[in-house]
Amino acid sequence: MQHLPAEHYAPQRARGSGRLVTKLFGGKTRLDEFFQEGCAKIRLPETFSPEMEAILINTSGGLTGGDVIEWSVAAADSTRVTVTTQANEKIYKAASDTASVSTDITVGDNASVHWLPQETILFDQASLSRRLDVDLAESAEFLAVEAVLLGRKAMGEAVANGFFRDRWRVRRNGRLIHAEEMRFEGEIEQMAQAAAVLSGQVAFATLFHAGPLSEAMLPKLRECLGNSGGASYWNGKLIARIAAPTGFDLRKILVPAISVLRNGAPVPKVWHI
Repeated sequence: MQHLPAEHYAPQRARGSGRLVTKLFGGKTRLDEFFQEGCAKIRLPETFSPEMEAILINTSGGLTGGDVIEWSVAAADSTRVTVTTQANEKIYKAASDTASVSTDITVGDNASVHWLPQETILFDQASLSRRLDVDLAESAEFLAVEAVLLGRKAMGEAVANGFFRDRWRVRRNGRLIHAEEMRFEGEIEQMAQAAAVLSGQVAFATLFHAGPLSEAMLPKLRECLGNSGGASYWNGKLIARIAAPTGFDLRKILVPAISVLRNGAPVPKVWHI
């Protein structure tokens, strides 16, 4: 039997896909469709409330070049669901290719989706392309947070080089209300030093809210952010940008800020573990 050199074998890659669809039954948000495949798992803890909480899990333990995960969430009319992750998503050094994470969210009339994954941690020479596509009905509410750490400062880690792309598209009744593209490529540590980028900070986040109460939440959110970020409301959406020197400092701002946008409700319990 002939044995080929190691370079002739393609590295094993993580693949995962998860889909969650809700329905209203007996005045409560219930499961209508559920699918999980590969390293993508979804758990639904008991909430003892009319709302649903979903916890996304990547059983591969992190992502590297060539790994692919796809998530899909659809909230039917008048249902409410909060989606979070079991832990931080770690993006490791990529020998080749780019890891891909895509999320598609649909929110029906009078429905609500709170997309609250925990922080994504980039390691040196990581390569990640991430996409978030959201379709909202006219009366839907949508809250999202995406937080990124350029290494873990407490562990002495730094991200000198790598690739990170983050693409958002949010539509209401088919009309585009928000689009943004973030891209770091090459010497990330050097780029992050620029005042117009991160001023040397290594932890940053975007908060997004679109719903009937968005504008009313703006003053309290700005008070919560202090000098660590800024927030604006226009075109039916509220957006905040936050930067901090460490992941711990970022979380100290994020947790109360998210609570403001959840009308006083706390962050999911897994955030405290």
